[in-house]
Order: sequence, then structure tokens, then C-alpha cells
Amino acid sequence: MQDTKTKQYVTIKGTRDGLTLFIDDRCSFEDVCRELIDKLAVNRPQKDEQEVPVTIKLGNRYLYDDQKEELKKIITNESQFTVQSLESNVILRSDALEMLEDTEIKIENRIVRSGQVLEVKGDLLLIGDVNPGGKVISTGNIYIMGSLHGIAHAGAKGDKNAIIVASYMNPSQLRIADFISRAPDYESDGVYMECGLVDVEKDKIIIDRLQVLAHKRKSLRAFERRIING
Repeated sequence: MQDTKTKQYVTIKGTRDGLTLFIDDRCSFEDVCRELIDKLAVNRPQKDEQEVPVTIKLGNRYLYDDQKEELKKIITNESQFTVQSLESNVILRSDALEMLEDTEIKIENRIVRSGQVLEVKGDLLLIGDVNPGGKVISTGNIYIMGSLHGIAHAGAKGDKNAIIVASYMNPSQLRIADFISRAPDYESDGVYMECGLVDVEKDKIIIDRLQVLAHKRKSLRAFERRIING
């Protein structure tokens, strides 16, 4: 019979980037902490050495915030270890549903009139116009199958890779994440089937042909490709 006392719950591997701790996901959290304390006691760098970054791989184990803090405290206590990241294959159902919501395409068939605000999580497909004084906001991309004369704000939670597409682009303002581009940046008469996106090199929002998305946004989904290809 195998002696369970000899079983290792924590495996430590050194890499060029520091240390990686592999945590057995089938044992109790208390067993992990006990073994981690013992192993780190003989692997701690000296105080005059450089800081050593530590990556923790949890496998199929979920840790609550207080458990994460306890692990970090054990690792960093009176040592040169710093926790770089905790990686787990498991997330809460509520987090999974929120991620799904952020990647869904919300379809709206309406006109956004002056003074109105249409705000969604995920991508927005608006079949209709955004009139002057109207505003559309999305945490993802914005696709307008109509005229954009008002304000469009894509990537509202900070996604700089978000894009804004309109059949007729003549906005009073475009926003992508924290980038803002105002009306003088566009042709006075507007443009047809163009997209707004952040140009990292120019550090600003630019308006370009829809076809450039295939080159500047390599991770396009089937929906975006259908829009580009008509």
C-alpha cells in the first residue's frame, strides 16, 4: 500500500522567469499550506538576493480571495519571493456568465434619437441610425447598419482593440476605451462603410476602410468577416 505521507502536494520548478508552483488539485487546502511552508523553508532565497517571481498553477482548483491571500502570505513572508500570478482552470459560474455576456452580440432594431443613450454589454449590432445628440455605448464592438451622426463609445471597459463600424460614418464623437476622437477628424460630408479603430503607432483613433480590419485585427470572428465581405 502506498504511504500517503510521502505524497507530494506541491511541486516546485525553476524557470528563467523565476519559480512555478504546481499545486495538487485533489488534496485539501490545509494540506497544501502545510507542505508549502515546509518546502519554502528550504528553498527561500537569501535577503540580499534579487526578488524571485513565483507563478502558482492551481489546476482544477478554485480558491476564494481569503485563500489566495493566505497562499501569498505564506510565499512572501520574510522572503524575496513575489507572487506574479495564480492560474486556475476553474472559474465561478457567475464569472462564466459575465464573460459570456461580454462576448454576446446584442441586436437592436431602432433609431437612437437626440438625448437617448443605448448601452449594452458585449458587442452591439444596431439596425438603425444614431441621430445627432444620440449616444451608443458598448463594452465590445459597435456595428451600425445605418447612419452614425451622434456619439459612439466602444470598448467602454478599456478594450483598446474594439472597433466601430457604420454604414455611414459622420459622428459628432468616437470613443474607444479612453481614446476620444471628435468631429474635425472626419471628412465634413461623412464616409460610407468605414470603421473607427485605435492605431497604436499614432496613439489615436483613425477612420479607415472596412477591409483593413482583416489585417489589423487578426482575431476577427465569423460575424466581423461577414460584414467586411458583405
